[in-house]
Amino acid sequence: MLTFEKMYSMGHEEVVFFQDKSCGLKAIIAIHDTTLGPALGGTRMWNYASEEEALIDVLRLSRGMTYKASVSGLNLGGGKAVIIGDPKKDKSEALFRAFGRLVESLNGRYITAEDVNIGVDDIDHIFTETNYVTGVALDHGGSGNPAPYTALGVFRGIEASCQKVFGTRSLKGRSVAIQGVGSVGFELAKLLHDADASVVFTDISEKGIERMKQELPLAKFVSGQEIFSANVDIYSPCALGASINDETISMLKCKIVAGAANNQLKEDRHGQMLKERGILYAPDYLINAGGLMNVSIEFEGWTDMKSKRMIDTIFETTLKVFKISDEQNIPVNKAADVLAENRLASIRQIKSNYLGRSVTHRMPGSKKRFN
Repeated sequence: MLTFEKMYSMGHEEVVFFQDKSCGLKAIIAIHDTTLGPALGGTRMWNYASEEEALIDVLRLSRGMTYKASVSGLNLGGGKAVIIGDPKKDKSEALFRAFGRLVESLNGRYITAEDVNIGVDDIDHIFTETNYVTGVALDHGGSGNPAPYTALGVFRGIEASCQKVFGTRSLKGRSVAIQGVGSVGFELAKLLHDADASVVFTDISEKGIERMKQELPLAKFVSGQEIFSANVDIYSPCALGASINDETISMLKCKIVAGAANNQLKEDRHGQMLKERGILYAPDYLINAGGLMNVSIEFEGWTDMKSKRMIDTIFETTLKVFKISDEQNIPVNKAADVLAENRLASIRQIKSNYLGRSVTHRMPGSKKRFN
């Protein structure tokens, strides 16, 4: 299933498989690149159809985290973890503490956080066993749930996209179709509502749909298939990845694709297809970096103001990526890669100049070193 050739092709440094029969834990941690610092990336829990599907997911997600940290200017590498299991049935304190011991065994090469189906309570169980975790509850000295900060970053990316397409960052009177109103999608919907945008949405969760109807009654629910052909300005994928593909691109009526989901393009070539259709794509790993930015400053003393100030930079960076796309006549997803890869290459060059010297990673803002 996993070959060294696959790891080489995607640039991964390390992939760890772990199981604990006593609590039913089956987990994979992928460390993609630690050029810029220790790998930081969330843990998601999903009832994957196969172990191979889980592996492909963690490899893609961890690589995306490297690019996300780089393009955002953070001194962090990219990693990700997946726990194979049903989050409605298989969660337990024992499972997350066992996972925490796995994270601890990596001695700081990987730092975890929240992701799909992982909440603050789960993070607190992990925190019992390791300090290499972020998004810890506020009353334990952490920054809490990162979803509002991820949503704020996506909102800034949408504003930048509107600036590019419509000549103003204002969302007033704009229409947005949100695919998935989970923790991040719901927070984004609230921000859009407050900005006087109209929202249509879809979700597979009855609980999520009911919450939208209760708290944002002006938002309109549509079916999962209808969301792609909705007559809106902006399509915002906020569920799982690969929603931009051969089948859906031809259905889109929007001018902008900008959302929170990771790996929105099923294949890189779909970025070119969006470009050819005149649809502006806001790079997913850039505009959904707000959560990563938020947890990254836990190491130097988290404050809400500091976090939001950092997340606000997503607006200008997104415009910078659009400019690279125009100047080099390349799809926007490739332009984001250029910005991220240039930073990685420059740091690798600096490190190569010190080849043979002892190299340590330090948590950003921390005096504690990790060899």
